[in-house]
Amino acid sequence: MHGQVLLLVAHGSRDPRHAATVHALSERVRWLRPGLRVETAFLDFNAPAVPRVLERLAAQGVRDVVAVPLLLTRAFHAKSDIPAVLREASARLPQLRVHQAEVLGPSPLLLSALERRLYEAGLTPGDKRSTGLVLASAGSTDPEAIAVIAEIARELRHTGWCAVRPAFASASLPRTEDAVRELRAAGVRRVAVAPYVIAPGRLPDRIANGAEDADVCADVLGDAPELARLILTRFHTHQERLAPSMSA
Repeated sequence: MHGQVLLLVAHGSRDPRHAATVHALSERVRWLRPGLRVETAFLDFNAPAVPRVLERLAAQGVRDVVAVPLLLTRAFHAKSDIPAVLREASARLPQLRVHQAEVLGPSPLLLSALERRLYEAGLTPGDKRSTGLVLASAGSTDPEAIAVIAEIARELRHTGWCAVRPAFASASLPRTEDAVRELRAAGVRRVAVAPYVIAPGRLPDRIANGAEDADVCADVLGDAPELARLILTRFHTHQERLAPSMSA
């Protein structure tokens, strides 16, 4: 069996909701593009591991794999962990060409997915002008990732929310509860929290706990259709860049 494969690479978690959400997202990608083979692998905690999936694909005669990281920012996992795992597998499997696509964020599709989850949680588009929004991400020690979250918060502010504050579940400040308090202190009438994370787990739970004093807390992005479309966009963009070498 030959052909190109889209490999979704997720971080993994001890929380079973994480893998279930990743698999649901994979299914939505398959539904959007029925002719494309979509595989799922995890860096840690969950099976199948990335090396095992690549070994199986190589044994089946697959020649090209485009790995799309299920990551919203270019932090440690995108810059170090995933490239190292892919390099090691490529060295062991010379018949398999493995390519890493860009991370998912930033993208207007992610902002659409965020708003989808907020509206599902009870807000309406007309609520934006009187609602302060906390953009709550997992957090990172990488300055580039933190700067991206701050920039997304600024972009959201221009879409009609009366105020937007970034927050982080780890590694950086402020925490979600601090951002909620800050908006309340500024006189914002309604406060909503939008988790900028893909799947449930320890850090998203920390975001939800920090949102106890907010009026609305949206769900994680999960298998939002915008996220599935974005995965395919990253895959096809990388595919186009590689087209000359793949035809060689």
